[in-house]
Amino acid sequence: MLIAVGAIGAVGGAALSGDAVKQFAFSWLLAFMFYLSLALGGWFLVMMHHLFDASWSVPIRRVTEAMACLLCPTLLILFLPVAFLAPKIYPWLESAEQMHPDHALSAKYPLFTTPGYYIAAAVVFAIWWLFSSRLRHWSLQQDQTGSAQCTAKMRFYSALGIVLFALTVSLASIMWMKGLTDEWYSTMYGVCYFSASVWAALPTVYVIALVLQRSGVLKGVVTEKTYYMIGSLFLAFTVFWAYINFAQYFIIWNANMPEETFWYVLREKGTWDYVGKYVIIFGHFFVPFLMLLRIDWKLKLGAMLPLAAWAWLMHFVDIEFQIMPALHTDTILTPGLLADVACVLFFGGVLARVFIISFNRYPPYPQKDPRMAEALDIYIPQSTDIPTASERAK
Repeated sequence: MLIAVGAIGAVGGAALSGDAVKQFAFSWLLAFMFYLSLALGGWFLVMMHHLFDASWSVPIRRVTEAMACLLCPTLLILFLPVAFLAPKIYPWLESAEQMHPDHALSAKYPLFTTPGYYIAAAVVFAIWWLFSSRLRHWSLQQDQTGSAQCTAKMRFYSALGIVLFALTVSLASIMWMKGLTDEWYSTMYGVCYFSASVWAALPTVYVIALVLQRSGVLKGVVTEKTYYMIGSLFLAFTVFWAYINFAQYFIIWNANMPEETFWYVLREKGTWDYVGKYVIIFGHFFVPFLMLLRIDWKLKLGAMLPLAAWAWLMHFVDIEFQIMPALHTDTILTPGLLADVACVLFFGGVLARVFIISFNRYPPYPQKDPRMAEALDIYIPQSTDIPTASERAK
């Protein structure tokens, strides 16, 4: 139903706009960046699990692994319309080929060129595919053998992957979102997108884990501790997201350089001003921050489920705020908003189908993870049959 409604709405919303092709391209890009953030957030949570040797996250590891594996090939396929329509989205793809481009563009040579754009996309998707698939491969191998080698391999791919994660997320957000205004400069933009990605992924994992537990798939595996820790991280990244975005704004405001401030000046026009000053500041930060401060509310479904839906809405508004002023400079309330929402629904339907098929293909939780007993608060006494070091020496 989401796929059908989304496809019809995307075509209809784009047709109501002045330039249907350009509106569709921007709406598709918005939906892609929205769901890319959820998949990247899942990959980040998988790596954090292995790097910190956490126990509470063992029951939800298959959920985050399945989210990470959406990066490739599913999101790669969904990226193809963005790649095909890129000249409609990024004006610099045409001006970059001129003999005398402007200084802001030439300073970014050779990255902000047509070959650079497509090579960067190929590199980031190759890295995402390699590490997400390897982490799942060794996770499934652990189900079969329970070998310590599997744990060591997953830690290796997480240790190397977290560095490449930082580089590729920054590169992708710069090329595909910040690149809409190529003359703008910000060293914190990649971190802003990263913080938003994990912030949106955490309530997604919370809801999926709840659905799987209530349906019996993860019954007895997911505990209150799991939900509490997800909620605690949700609170942490609420604060982190606010800190990073305020730091970026404050540094640019304090420096007062035209090549930096114009990005915010554009978003202080028309209804975008209300979106930035009220909806994002109060809705994206204060509402979840104040709700998550309550310890007991992290376990109350009456509070967390509406908050999860609110987080998805605020994340959509945030991505809209990042992308759409490049197309609609005065207002968010255009016929194109219908196409934006419809593309998000379409992507949601496609990715939900792929996620369910992928998740059902394997055991719903790790079968032989050495931390599973600790995750379930089960004490397993050490075997007396294992010889001590002195006995082995004899």
